[in-house]
Amino acid sequence: MSTLTQQDTFQALFAASPENFHSIRNSGKESFLNQGIPAVKAEEYKFTNISKKLDNALTNFSPSLPFEITPSQVKSALFEGFEGDVLVFANGAFLPELSSTIEGVEISKLSDKPETSLGSIAKASKDPFAALNQASFVDGIFISVPRKSQIERPILLLSFNKENLGQVIQPRVWIEVGDFAEVTFIDQSISLSDSAYFVNKVVEVKGGVNSQISYYRLQNEGKNTIEVSNIETDILKDAKFTSVNISLSGDMVRNNLSLNLLGSNSEGNMFGVYLLNGKTHVDNHTNVDHTIPHADSNELYKGILADQSRGVFNGKIFVRQDAQKTNAFQQNNNILLSEDAIVNTKPQLEIWADDVKCSHGCTVGQLDEEALFYLRARGLDKLSAKGLLLYAFAGEVLEKIEEESFHNHVVNLIQERLGSKF
Repeated sequence: MSTLTQQDTFQALFAASPENFHSIRNSGKESFLNQGIPAVKAEEYKFTNISKKLDNALTNFSPSLPFEITPSQVKSALFEGFEGDVLVFANGAFLPELSSTIEGVEISKLSDKPETSLGSIAKASKDPFAALNQASFVDGIFISVPRKSQIERPILLLSFNKENLGQVIQPRVWIEVGDFAEVTFIDQSISLSDSAYFVNKVVEVKGGVNSQISYYRLQNEGKNTIEVSNIETDILKDAKFTSVNISLSGDMVRNNLSLNLLGSNSEGNMFGVYLLNGKTHVDNHTNVDHTIPHADSNELYKGILADQSRGVFNGKIFVRQDAQKTNAFQQNNNILLSEDAIVNTKPQLEIWADDVKCSHGCTVGQLDEEALFYLRARGLDKLSAKGLLLYAFAGEVLEKIEEESFHNHVVNLIQERLGSKF
C-alpha cells in the first residue's frame, strides 16, 4: 500500500488549514481518510497512477505559500486582444490588490464568507482529492453574479503557480450565478518554475434558473506539474452551461468535470481538446447526471497524441428513471501520431428511463493518408499538410469557444504546436 494513503503523509496540510469552515473541513478529512489516495486497483483511476506519481515527484507535502506578483507580470500574461476583467491568484491565494473591481459582481475571499455552502456541489464523498481540498484548503474566492446581470466582459481567473517552501497548491473557487444572468469565465494557470508541484483544485458553480454560463479552461503549465481538478456545477431549469477544456502540457493531469442537470429544458455542454507530446499524461473524466425530464447534454472530446504521451477519456452519462425525453450525445475521437502514444477511452451510458435519445462512441486512429496525399499533391509540404489536417480535426471543438480573444489565443497556441512539433 502506498504511503500516500496514510494520514501522516498529509499531516502538514491538515495542520496548516485555518479554523474557519470547521464542520466541512472535518467531514472532508473524514471522507479523505476513508477513501485514501487511489491506487491503480481503484476503478476510477486504473489508467492514472497518481499515487505513484506523487510519491516519486514530491518531497514536501506542505502548502506552497503565496508569493509576490507584480502588475507587469499580470499585464504580460494577458493574451492579445483580451478586453475583460482579471482576478489574480498566487498559489491559489486570491490577490484583490492586483485584481479588477467588477461592477455588479460580488467578489471576496472565502474566509470572509463563512455561510457559503462549500462542498454542497462538489461532494467530498465522490472523489478523494475533492475531499483532501475540502479538508485542507487555506482560502479561496467567492464570486456572485446577481440575478438578471448581463456581464458582457469575460472574467479571467489568472493563476500563477510555483513551488514555494511546500509543493501542494489547493485553489478553491465558489461561483454562484443568479437567475437570468449571463457570464463567461476563462481559467488559465501559468507556471513560474520548472520544479514539481501538485495542484489540487476544486471549483463549484451554482447556476440559477435561465442562467447562461460559459467556462473556458486552458492547461498549459510546466512539464513537471501534477494536477487534479474537480469542477462541478448545478444547472437549473432553462439554464445552459458550456465547458471547453484545452490541455496542452503538464506531467500528469486529471480533470474531473461533472454536470448536474436539475431542471427541465436545461442544457449541459462539455467540449475538450488534448494535444499532447513528450510524456505528458492527461486523464479526462466527465459525468453528466440527467435527473429531470426534457434536458439535453452534448459532449465532444478530441485528442492528438505524439511521442510517449498518454490520454485517458472516461465519460459517463446517467439518465435517472424520471428523466424522460432526455437527449444526450457523447463522442471521443483520437489520433495517434506515434507507436508509443497510448489512449484509453471508455464512453458509458447508464439509462433507467425508456423515452430517451442517447448515443455515444469513440474512435482511435491515425492520420488519413489519402487526405495527406491529396494536400501534398497540391503543393503543401508534409509538415504543413499534417498540421492542416490535425488543426481541422481539433477545430470542431475550438469553434465552441465564443470569446474571440481567447479563441484566437488558443488557435495560435495549437497552430504553433502543430507547426513546430508535428
